[in-house]
Amino acid sequence: MPEDIEKLKLKINYNFADKALLREALTHRTYAVENSLPYDNQRLEFLGDAVLEIILSEYLFKLYPDAQEGELTKMRSAMVNQYSLAILARNIDLGAFMITGKGEKENGGCDRDSTLSDLFEALIGAFYLDADLETVKNFILEIVKKEFPDPRKLLLDLNPKGILQEYSQKKWNEPPIYEILSVSGPDHAPVFSVEVIIDEIRAPGTASSRKQAEIEAAKNAIVIISKKDPDCF
Repeated sequence: MPEDIEKLKLKINYNFADKALLREALTHRTYAVENSLPYDNQRLEFLGDAVLEIILSEYLFKLYPDAQEGELTKMRSAMVNQYSLAILARNIDLGAFMITGKGEKENGGCDRDSTLSDLFEALIGAFYLDADLETVKNFILEIVKKEFPDPRKLLLDLNPKGILQEYSQKKWNEPPIYEILSVSGPDHAPVFSVEVIIDEIRAPGTASSRKQAEIEAAKNAIVIISKKDPDCF
């Protein structure tokens, strides 16, 4: 059973006047299908996506007065992708309140990034309808500032290999070297372990494909470099 939705008001510091609207926001389509309900949270998800976009656009516009349109767009995209929104959803333990079908729950849907990000957007849509834009903005920016104090850092996750290559070329005039350390596991589910070498820095990466393993290695290398020089990226 999901958590009592009354507890959610403590997480978001807001008490919904329209409890039916909040319940709709928390209702996954699998539950709606299993119980023949005339609603689920997909329409509110659509609205919440738009509300997030305008709030975060204004926030980034004011936060980075030196940033051009392209960079602002990339930062906003990084803040509203599945991974980032799932982090915001977990901040308020939103998955515990999701009303979902039996199969979805058994398959871990309550903690899946894609499901949590959709759920967060639906909550924002309902929040906007029940309150007002300013109240929703205050809620969103409070957790955004906590989880992503410097949104520019999110750009590192968009293209870590490209960022690492640009840094390496600029600093040492040579590209990073990626080496396969091992390939294990069955043919249908291989595990690639690679290492990226950049000057004296070595960083590992493991994933189900060579490409993704190299991406993970690049991310780890960026973390190592950033600890030595926080302002290098």
